[in-house]
Amino acid sequence: MRKLLQIPLLILAMLLFGAISLQILTGQRFLICFYQAFILLATVGSQEPPQMTDATMGFIIVYLALGLGVFAYSAFQFGQILVNSDIRSVWEQRAMEKEINKLSGHFIICGFGRMGHELCDYLYQRNQRFVVIDEEEDLLTPEMRQDGWLFLCGDATQDEVLERAGIANARALTTVLPTDADNLYVVLSARLLNNRLQIVARASNDTAVRKMQQAGATRVINPLSSGAIRMARFMLSPSIENFVEVAESEGVDWEIADVQVPEGSHLVNKRLKDTSLREDGIMLLGVRRENGDKIFPPPGDLVIMPHDSLFAFGNSVNLAQLTKLLESSKTPV
Repeated sequence: MRKLLQIPLLILAMLLFGAISLQILTGQRFLICFYQAFILLATVGSQEPPQMTDATMGFIIVYLALGLGVFAYSAFQFGQILVNSDIRSVWEQRAMEKEINKLSGHFIICGFGRMGHELCDYLYQRNQRFVVIDEEEDLLTPEMRQDGWLFLCGDATQDEVLERAGIANARALTTVLPTDADNLYVVLSARLLNNRLQIVARASNDTAVRKMQQAGATRVINPLSSGAIRMARFMLSPSIENFVEVAESEGVDWEIADVQVPEGSHLVNKRLKDTSLREDGIMLLGVRRENGDKIFPPPGDLVIMPHDSLFAFGNSVNLAQLTKLLESSKTPV
């Protein structure tokens, strides 16, 4: 921006220099001298002063040479600004795509509106890696770039865009695009590209909720319905809701997570009381078996099986350690 301002200021300075010099040499009115300086600098013609002395001719020659130099310099600076901006944009996009290709177990956010921004900020505060997909690249601020937010400019309903976002290696995807039709299309595409992916979608009505569930969404949220339910909870259990708000406002970093036990995890076939989950600061609230059976609360002699979903309570650091613990394979005998 500073260079863009320098260019017109430099040209204005040359015009004033030429007008004042011609006024001193010829004694004409300033407006006439400014007009002569302008057409000389623009090289569109000339109007010779009535008293063409050797000093005046010498000045015009020098002034024209300086004017051509100013125009050449201005054109070079303007072109450099444009080229550097394009190159920087391309370089940043390629750097982001290289970072995305290295990701595994990350989150994908489709849509960077108000809900999308809140989702990204929530994940960022908990040190989670995520990729934003939106058609408006200008929504990503320089501060977000400095914080390492990864952004892809494109249509999230297109398979190639989802593949560039690393959907094959992603942990979960959330789609909060403006329309139910777009969200439904993203859910369908994402499920076809990765049948193990956790997909959370936003819907505006019950009909859209059913369609997205049939298309493969793991969970569909209606913000209006969810907001109404939370308001009802405030009325029925104000103390619990107040505890949640106070805990969050005081910086108490706790979460409830749903994590799946992989096939080769070293926790497989272990009884719950024989694990170190409690010592690691993790409370297991419930277990959902692969066949859909739910066990709430789980007894201490419960045997952890492959593909069980564990509902765990703890802070974000401990829950992140739980994910790594589950992914660690059995020690070979």
